[in-house]
Amino acid sequence: MNDSGHEFIARSRHHLAQDFLPKIESCLRQLSDEQIWWRPNEQSNSIGNLILHLCGNARQWIVSGLGGEVDARDRTAEFAQREMIPGASLHSLLKRTLSEVDSTLERCDTSKLLDRQTIQGTDVTALEAIFHVVEHFSMHTGQIILLTKLMTGADLRFYDFEGRKPVLSVSSTS
Repeated sequence: MNDSGHEFIARSRHHLAQDFLPKIESCLRQLSDEQIWWRPNEQSNSIGNLILHLCGNARQWIVSGLGGEVDARDRTAEFAQREMIPGASLHSLLKRTLSEVDSTLERCDTSKLLDRQTIQGTDVTALEAIFHVVEHFSMHTGQIILLTKLMTGADLRFYDFEGRKPVLSVSSTS
């Protein structure tokens, strides 16, 4: 499991920090605070709510669940938030959260990827917890992209195709 485990952790870290984060950052750069908090109806989430939710989920499952930090998540509040938090503040929170997640994953002992723990009331392996967060980030990143496209009417141009291989064309900002 060691080589496979190391590769799994490396790819998970890559997806979170070098694929999903730059795409969300690109969306945030193109939107006003009002657009970040816009929702098509009361049953839908705003981009702001989705970012709060991504941060809460990643902290709970990785930083707390695998890293042993205190779990202070209030999941209901992530979706109930209606007061506008500036996009710059959401961006800082997202970067800070993913930095904590990355540090936790960097320290992850791959020989313990099949060890079980209870996270959010669910009995999972460490591998399942990491996979859950990456998959969850992917799904909500797609929602953020769709909402951004709906509001801006723009092609976000995330990929440049050189030959036959797509190359991610957005980069993370500091």
